[in-house]
Formats: sequence, structure tokens, C-alpha cells
Amino acid sequence: MASELAAAAANTARRVGKEMHGVVVSAGLMDKTVKVKLGGLRWEPRVQKYFKEPRFKLVHDPANSVRQGDVVAITSSWRYSQHVRHVVKHIIAPFGEPIEGRPPVPTLEERVAEREAKRAAKDERRAQTKEMQARAKEVETMETEVRRALRQAARAVRLASARVPGAPSREAPGGVSNPASDVD
Repeated sequence: MASELAAAAANTARRVGKEMHGVVVSAGLMDKTVKVKLGGLRWEPRVQKYFKEPRFKLVHDPANSVRQGDVVAITSSWRYSQHVRHVVKHIIAPFGEPIEGRPPVPTLEERVAEREAKRAAKDERRAQTKEMQARAKEVETMETEVRRALRQAARAVRLASARVPGAPSREAPGGVSNPASDVD
């Protein structure tokens, strides 16, 4: 499983799209996620002119190292949540606090290693859960078999006591029914 994950990460690294540069417009409101404004122009044919039309991307910031106003480089990555599909590659120009005072932005290899570690831990937890469920099912099956055996033993005891000579029976001697024994 780990080799498959490493291969998938390598494929992701190979097909990384172009590096985009943008300005962080919102940071600190979401954990490990920032909003980046990317530049864009739209041609308006009626006036023969370009208009600014910025695009906004929600970007994963693994170490919470980006601050509002920073100019950052982002690249596409695996999907972190419904709307987060990009990751901060590096900080181009910090705004405010210097880069040395912030946690470092992890590289692709570090992010892949962290993802593999999380996946391995999750697989281990799933294996333990499955093992516990299998044990519980085995115990339940054994309890069911014990109950079934006890019921069969009780039935056998009832049948054996009904056949034992000298045991009280429902019929009176001579084959005539005893009305007193019919009452339960």
C-alpha cells in the first residue's frame, strides 16, 4: 500500500501544473488553508479592452506559515477538501513578519512522507478494528452455539424424564385419562 501511495505521489509530482503566483488575501481564519488572489484579465470585445478579473483559490498551507499580504507561489496538488486543490510551494515576498520567524513551508517530499505516515497509521487502525470485530463475532458465534447446546440438553432432559418408568405421567393406569393431571 505504501508503494502505491509513493507511486501516486510521484505521478502527482510529475503532472504538477504550472506554478502560479498570487497574493494572500485571507489567512488565519481557516486552519491550514488560505485564500489566494491570482491575477487575471478578461477581454471585452465591445470596447476592445482588457479588464481585470482576478481568480481566487483556496490553498493548503501545511505549516500555517503564510500571512495575509504575502506573495506566494502555489501549485496544484491532491485534493485536501471539497474546494482546496492547491498547495503553497514557497513564499516569494513576505509581508510583515520575516520568513525566518515563521515555520518553514514543507517540500513535496515532506508532504508525501507525512501523507504516507498518516495513511499507514489509518491502515493499522482499520486492521485493529477489523480484528476486534472478528473476535467479537467469533465470541458471539460461540455464545450462540453454547445457548443452542444448552437448549438441546434441556430438551433431551425433558424427553428423558418423560420416558423414565416411575416418573409421573399424564395417563392413569389402564389408559384412562386422569382429569387432575390435565390441569397445569
